[in-house]
Amino acid sequence: MADPKQLASKFDAIAPQLADGGVDAWQEAELAAQKLANALRVKNPEDDVHTALGETQLPQTLTTILKASVKESRVADAAPLAAVYEALRVGANLCMDHDANRGHLLDAKFPQTVVSILEGYAELIGQFPDILPLSIPQLKVIKTCIGLLLNASVGYEPVKFRLISLEAAVTILRLTSAIYPAGYWMKGASDVFTPEQNANPSPEDINESWMLRSGLSNWAWRTIAELNEFKDESRTLFTPEVLPLLIPPLRVYMPPVSTPTGHFEQPTALRRTLVAADFEVFEETCSLLESMTFDVEDVRLSLARGMPFPGEHDGVPCLAEILRFIDEGDYHPLWSGSTDSVASERGRREKSFDLCKAALIKCVVEVAGEDKNVDVLWDESDPAHPGGAFVSQMVKWIKSQKNLRQHNRDDLIICATLSLGNMVRHESHSIIVVNPPIELGPHLAALLSPEADLKVKHGVIGLLRHLAYAAPTRGPLGRAGIIQRLVASGIFTDTSPMAEMVQLSAIGIAKHLSNGDAENCFSLVLPAEGQDPASSGVQQILDLVQRSDMTAVKSEGDAGKRAAHEGEGGDCHSRRRVCACSAYWPLEEVPGVINEGMVALTLLTLQGSGGNVALDAITSPLPKEAQQGPALAVESNDVSSPVVTPGRALDMLITVLKNQPNRFQEEIRVNVCTLLGHIGREGAVTADRATELEKVKTETKPLLDVVAGAEQESRLKAAAVKALQLWS
Repeated sequence: MADPKQLASKFDAIAPQLADGGVDAWQEAELAAQKLANALRVKNPEDDVHTALGETQLPQTLTTILKASVKESRVADAAPLAAVYEALRVGANLCMDHDANRGHLLDAKFPQTVVSILEGYAELIGQFPDILPLSIPQLKVIKTCIGLLLNASVGYEPVKFRLISLEAAVTILRLTSAIYPAGYWMKGASDVFTPEQNANPSPEDINESWMLRSGLSNWAWRTIAELNEFKDESRTLFTPEVLPLLIPPLRVYMPPVSTPTGHFEQPTALRRTLVAADFEVFEETCSLLESMTFDVEDVRLSLARGMPFPGEHDGVPCLAEILRFIDEGDYHPLWSGSTDSVASERGRREKSFDLCKAALIKCVVEVAGEDKNVDVLWDESDPAHPGGAFVSQMVKWIKSQKNLRQHNRDDLIICATLSLGNMVRHESHSIIVVNPPIELGPHLAALLSPEADLKVKHGVIGLLRHLAYAAPTRGPLGRAGIIQRLVASGIFTDTSPMAEMVQLSAIGIAKHLSNGDAENCFSLVLPAEGQDPASSGVQQILDLVQRSDMTAVKSEGDAGKRAAHEGEGGDCHSRRRVCACSAYWPLEEVPGVINEGMVALTLLTLQGSGGNVALDAITSPLPKEAQQGPALAVESNDVSSPVVTPGRALDMLITVLKNQPNRFQEEIRVNVCTLLGHIGREGAVTADRATELEKVKTETKPLLDVVAGAEQESRLKAAAVKALQLWS
């Protein structure tokens, strides 16, 4: 084998002649580059020629050859194409796993020149809407250009930064989408060449073309993935303009499903390769769609705009097509096979396919969750479709799944309920959803079955919680049997760790629906006819509160319990006693009760004469049964402190603020500060209660001053400062 250094010297000598040279010069350059590329395929630790050649004129020579080959922005002639292909191989082998040589090539502007060649071919795309016809030599050059960029950028930030600034990823995506449109090979068409390139392509020519195209696609997506790993907040790899390129790979798995014809009608090794290549493009597309939707606000906004205005994406209804894929997309028939290896591969593909569909569901939910998109996706212009096309599709999916055992389309329910949950944060939208003609309540109730998957319950319960916030929805939802179905669904008795957040939302539904609605309160408090009283909703919630370690669940559970009992009726005096006892109750027995007492009293101060009620609650002597309850605990070795039972709820608030010893969570102490601030603010209580209020301030201000003066910033300090500000 010839010495690589001698080959490189010969190569350097030929390069200056190519700008004005003829076919012979290009052929000589091709031969020299081919030998050099072959010599650089394997590294020799004992003779590091890669490092030595990288420090020579070779990187600049490679750039010179590429520039000399370009005419009208592309490498057009056959002889230069062959030489450029071999020169690209030299560059790719030179920088493989070699950061120093990557830097030398970057300094010589070799990767930048490669990008300009790719851009030249990308200019042809508009002339061929289906597939970009290319000769075999052209395909080899484009594929190797992409391979060079991949080798140069793997793990090397300077090259990645430069390629991103040149928008190389966009160029590569446009090219691979045009050169290997997923599924196009099934048509059996021979338009992979123009008549000028190959008037009568043989089966071997067609096979080679598709092998190169599928391999090019693989390298292209690997390069895109590598560039996508570069994190720079000031730069975005893709903009919404590329979204139409990401939809065709989804259509391969949507009806009507194509079947191979013509050249690929019979199963062959190449056909299996192309089936695998289609699926690889599909996986990469879904991954890219997911990352773009989560990371780029403009993408979320553009997807939403494209729903009512397809012109947003040059006539491609991107979001509508994503929804159609979620609804109709399925495993491809060509995945079936008789051999064990194919059967094993089918299982892997099916699992990955499901994950990809889940990723697109996340995209839809994220688009619906963008605040700026609510008014875009919610459209009242068509009375036949209240809420517009997007909302109608979500409603249709929910209504189509009346029997989970028969339909088994959990994915549709999850997507629809989570998306609608984001859309009904406006009260007016909630009212539309629960009333005719949509009237979604009974359908959501039907989905709350004990057999439903926790993910389904999460979506349905999350949507119901948003709907229940609006007071006008509580009657329709109650009549739909939501509380009864919620209790019967088993969500409150689920002991799995994953269930706690769903249980929190479920308690919230019960709390809101019971607020001021007697019928809903009875549904929550009373067991179903003929059932054990322990099966009632409120008892299930109480049991959940007792066994849960999650403060939020305890707090929400206690609030739900109060809402149920207050909804049944009762005067202000009764409510004061409930709140006072809640504020007194020892933390060791029910940790959430104190916290919820603070929240309840704070809310009271915001309602009319509620400030007076709250003031009464904390200053009035506790009921006798409360005073006979468990005393405030002290340290077992503290013999100097007496065992004290609070006579007023205010005493408990003071104890919580003192926090000696350290037994109260910061959240509870924050809520005490908030309560004191609201009670003491101007206008919270009537003038005739000023004396009592001043006594409360006198007892608590020194403690608030201590907390507010803490050196370390915290939520507690901020709450104390805020309370004192409200008093001033």
